[in-house]
Amino acid sequence: MRLKNINLQNYRNYEALELDTGHAVNLFVGPNAQGKTNLLEAIFALALTKSHRTNKDKELIGWQGDTARIRGEVEKKYGNVQLDLSYSSQGKKARINGLEQRKLSDFVGTLNVVMFAPEDLEIVKGTPGVRRRFLDMEIGQVQPGYLYTLQQYGKVLVQRNNYLKSAFGGSVQEAMLEVWNTQLAEHGVKMMKKRQTFIHKLQRWTEQIHTGITSGGEELQIQYRPSFEVDASQDESVLFDQFMIKLSQVRDQELRRGMTMIGPHRDDLAFFINGKEAQVYGSQGQQRTTALSLKLAEIELIHEEIGEYPLLLLDDVLSELDQNRQNQLIATFQGKVQTFITTTGLESVEVHKLHDAGVYHVKEGQVAR
Repeated sequence: MRLKNINLQNYRNYEALELDTGHAVNLFVGPNAQGKTNLLEAIFALALTKSHRTNKDKELIGWQGDTARIRGEVEKKYGNVQLDLSYSSQGKKARINGLEQRKLSDFVGTLNVVMFAPEDLEIVKGTPGVRRRFLDMEIGQVQPGYLYTLQQYGKVLVQRNNYLKSAFGGSVQEAMLEVWNTQLAEHGVKMMKKRQTFIHKLQRWTEQIHTGITSGGEELQIQYRPSFEVDASQDESVLFDQFMIKLSQVRDQELRRGMTMIGPHRDDLAFFINGKEAQVYGSQGQQRTTALSLKLAEIELIHEEIGEYPLLLLDDVLSELDQNRQNQLIATFQGKVQTFITTTGLESVEVHKLHDAGVYHVKEGQVAR
């Protein structure tokens, strides 16, 4: 998979940009706050229809107009695909080869990306919400139907929470609560099963890669921590019954607090290095290596799932890595993964080690060779 070109109109600080990106490695060089990260964000958005930095789409629209647009041509093993994504006050519109997609989940997965930025260290040491977002974005790329389930679960969760708040201190309509419980459990169980499957596959790749980076000195394990105890080997019908039983057990507590206490929106991940929890006991170097192992594992997992390698987006991370980790990263993408790198200076990147590299200089929303 390769992004051959990208066209931006009124996106962030880019009034208009047409850029050929056919190199195996594309380096964007320039001082901070010039638009380098905006370029990588645009590629990320073309894959997932959303930014990795903000949940507010309006922030992506430049001041020159009321609509932002990203277009790109993707070379895939079965032929080239034209992608077109626009943002406006009316929402998003996504087109594949000129045909508007009724659901955004039908658009996601056409282009696959793995983003690695300094803030990805938060996947290891940050809040559970960061790890859930990581899970949702990565599963959504290889199983677009997951995004629809996630969206439906979110809608039910909001409605159920509103009902719990409205019932605070008053009478509860048991039939109504049962409706929300059933819908929450139906969508929630599907999410939990997909998360379990994804983490199992990710573990296999992460363990192998982490052992290589640490020369066999460390063993990394990933543990899925759902909001209530479940047997991962059970089918959906059994998990549904367990979900419903747990909802009945926390019913009074939820009514007192006016919020849903269990479900995938409260899941978490834990990382263990040689049996010790990395979030608690890991050094910054170990946490950084864990994050790097996760990202490299994502590349291989996506390839395993779809038969093509995703794009790799490296936002100012090479300067953050020591020589061993940088060499491991380069060895992973060299010759098989199209890579986009931002950096403030080429001194942090060993360009001579990169095959088919194009260097672009970015200044004030302008890009030049």
